[in-house]
Parts: sequence; structure tokens; C-alpha cells
Amino acid sequence: MNKTRNRRLAAGVILMSALSASASADDGNTYFHIGGYVRGWAAFNMQDIPETKADDKWKPSMIRGSLMLDMDAQTGPIQWKAIARGDREHKTQYLKDLEDLRVATGTTGGDDSNILDNYNGQDLREFWGEFKLGDRATVRLGKQQIVWGESDFFHAMDVVHGYDLSWRLFFEGENEEWRKPLWLANLRLDVPEANGELQMFVRPGLDRCKDIGNTYDIQGGRWFFQPYRGFDLTAVTKHDCNHPEADKDEVTGGIRWSGATDTLNYSVAYIRAFSADPVANSSFAPWKKTPTGPLFDLINPIIDVVGATVSGYSADLDTVFSAEVAYTFDQPYNVGTGGFAVNKYGHMGLGLGGIKTKDVVTMMLRADKNLNFQRLLGTTRPSFSSVQLFDTWVQDYDKKEDLVRLFAYGAPLTEHNTILTAFTVLNYKNDTINPGFAVGVDLSHGGGFAIPSVEFVLGDKWRAKAEADIFWTNGSSKQLFDPNSNTQLFGYFANNSQLTFRLTRLF
Repeated sequence: MNKTRNRRLAAGVILMSALSASASADDGNTYFHIGGYVRGWAAFNMQDIPETKADDKWKPSMIRGSLMLDMDAQTGPIQWKAIARGDREHKTQYLKDLEDLRVATGTTGGDDSNILDNYNGQDLREFWGEFKLGDRATVRLGKQQIVWGESDFFHAMDVVHGYDLSWRLFFEGENEEWRKPLWLANLRLDVPEANGELQMFVRPGLDRCKDIGNTYDIQGGRWFFQPYRGFDLTAVTKHDCNHPEADKDEVTGGIRWSGATDTLNYSVAYIRAFSADPVANSSFAPWKKTPTGPLFDLINPIIDVVGATVSGYSADLDTVFSAEVAYTFDQPYNVGTGGFAVNKYGHMGLGLGGIKTKDVVTMMLRADKNLNFQRLLGTTRPSFSSVQLFDTWVQDYDKKEDLVRLFAYGAPLTEHNTILTAFTVLNYKNDTINPGFAVGVDLSHGGGFAIPSVEFVLGDKWRAKAEADIFWTNGSSKQLFDPNSNTQLFGYFANNSQLTFRLTRLF
């Protein structure tokens, strides 16, 4: 039996022993409930995709169905939660064209390669037990999610988990659907004398490799960044979870104090976790280990983050103001701007010139307010609205270090990357018709997004939503391995605006 299986077995024994010991104080409370949803999506390209020969405008890019089961139970003093989800997709003509393009570029296993392998799946998303220890402590053991931080669109302190962005890279909300739960031991301790709570968690290293960091659609699918749709990057790389700086079996964790004063809510935290976005350990410039892939391995090195949040209500402005700051030690970046060639700095381009770590400060400022559109727009009640300013500041920045924003692109990393976002939700007919609008702009490099949407509440069981994800950019790349130096964040989404419909049946 290998080391990982031994550790999982030991953790399982500890979990069951702890729950059994707690259950010995059975107070007789027992219940069981199961619910969930059946959900379908249909998404359509609003633009022609340049990688394919056909005109893709208004072709369906996603026909998807999901079944989610959500179980809650109580056995004596133990509260249980289990969430499972299965997803299946129909292979649209657009996906067939991308699949054929993968074969044509020679980046798949052959003609039998199925692009739906990117999107079909089933998983036990959460499975945990929670119980009290005395009057103050609450313990939760098992597969779960922990959310620390204040921001929605972009994340400063919300770094405990990675996100599965493979099947749907960009739409409003849904963080609990995207976030990848982990096996954790989670302790919350109430401290009423200080009007606060101390929370600690340990990740014992039981998770699968695919649970580490963000997962992107790098297999040439609909949400791979332009110009790489139809190019399966996994043909030239592997995800290495045994790297000395990115070992999935290493124990990680964090601690947070959250409290309140008469006027403010605040928190301070330390987190040791895996960097969300992977970097390329290149065969041209290996970093602490020779890669096994023909060009590079993807790794998610471990980082240390200290951060704080604060929020409070201003009666004069009738607004809740929030701020969040996180200092990340040794955030990894790839080296090598430009295309697939040695550049003027002597590095291989496309980020294949090695890895360098930098300390990074991430900041968020936010204002939330209920705006009264009842007279102007005839809404049922005041409309919740929010504005967020998000900035990533690289410490000791030096352009000559030749750092890139993202591997496979040659665009240089800049000292500041600043994003401004805003959204509002309108409510009609007692919250049964809810239009919304979100917008974001890249203040550092240009480009942005707009998301008009409307959600319908159809009785107790049915929900419907229509949404358009519209992107514009200040620069994009047109050819493989020959990037435009202006291709920054929203350039990745060039020509990929989408119209999406979603129908949900709750049970």
C-alpha cells in the first residue's frame, strides 16, 4: 500500500472515530432530507470563431444537462451533508468542428478522440460531518468548501480552493458550482468575550491531482483562449502534482480571526495553499525538477498568503463599504515574452523560459448600495448594486525579468493589473422577474465584459435564466505560438461572446 493510500486510510479512521465518539452523546435528534435540481443549458456563439473554417455565429456551443443531489441528515449530535453532481453534454456541430481541428493539428490520440471528455463527468462534490465540542467549538470533517474574503468576480483571500473553469469559463455568479471542494478538517471556535470567531483548517493531502488549482479548457474546447481553440495542449504537457514545490500530498491549511466592533466587521487570516493558476515547468529551463512532458509540465506551486478584510455601513451614504488586502509570498510566474523563439533577453518565449517567484499585493475596494429605481423603472423594491475595484500589484517589479502574464502567451506581466466591475439587480412582480446587468473593464490594458441577464422564478420549483456574455478587447492573438504583445486578460476571450439559456427544476 503506497503512502497516499495509507494517509487516506488513517484519515478515514480518524474521521469515523471522531464522529463515532461524538455520536455517543446521542440526543435522539434524527432527520433525513434529499433535494437538488435537474438543470439544462443551451449556449450559442454570438461571433464567428476564427480558428474554424465554418461560420460559427449563432451555432450552439453548449447543450448540457446536470443532475445534482443534495442530502442533509442529522444523527444525534452529528449533522451530515453530501452533494453529488453528474453532467452530460450533446456534441454540437461546433464541438465536432473543434474535435476535427484537434485531429488535424495532430494534438489528440487519434480519430477516436472525444471532445466531450472535457465536459462529461460525475463527482461527489461534498461529503462531511459536523458536530459540537463543548459550547464553543464546531468541527467539520470531510470534503467541503471554505470561503474567505469579500470579492465576487476576482479573488484576493478566496484562495483555499481552485475552480473548475473547463466547461464554462465566464458567467456571472455560480462560485459554489465552480469551486473544487477539498478534504479538510475545519474547526470554528466562538469567542464571545471578543465578539469574534477563530477558524482553523487543515488539508491533510488526500485530494486528487485534478482537485488542485484551477482547471481550464486546455484540451482545445470552446473555452480555450483564442487562438488555441482546436489545439489540445495536453498533447505536449502533463499536470505534475509530485513536483517538490507543488506536491499534492503536502499538508496545507490556514487560520482566520473574524470579529466585529460597534461599527465594523473585520478579519485577518493566514493561508498556505496551492497557487490557483498553473505555471509551465519548461523543458527549456526546468525549475527544481525535469518535466516529464515533451515541452513542459503544468504545476501549481504552494504559496503563503496573509490578508485582512474590513466592512462597515455608512448611514450618511446608506452604503456598505468593504476592503480586502492580501499579501502573497512567492507567487509563481513564467519567464519569456514573445513567440516560440529565444527573445532578446535570452529566454524562450511563450513563457517557456523558466519560473520566477514574486511577492504580490492584491487589493479590493467595494461599495454595496440599494438604489431606488421604483419610480424611474417601476421595480418592486430597491435594487441591490455593487461596485468593486480590484488591483494586483507585483512587488519589486523589473521589466528586465521578462515575466509573462500567462504561459502560452507572450504578453508581458505589468506591475499593476487593475479591474473595475459593477453590477445591479432589478426586481419586478415580487421578485419573480429579476433583470441584472454586470460590467467590467481592464483599467491597465483595455478590454472588458458586459453581462445583461434576466432570471424568472416560475413557482416554487422552476427557475429560468437568459444571459449574454459580451467581451471586447484592446488586443488579441491570431496565430498559434505567435502572440500579440497586447493580449492581456480580455484578449483571451476574443470572438467568444456567448448567449446562454438555463432552465432549472428544483426538487
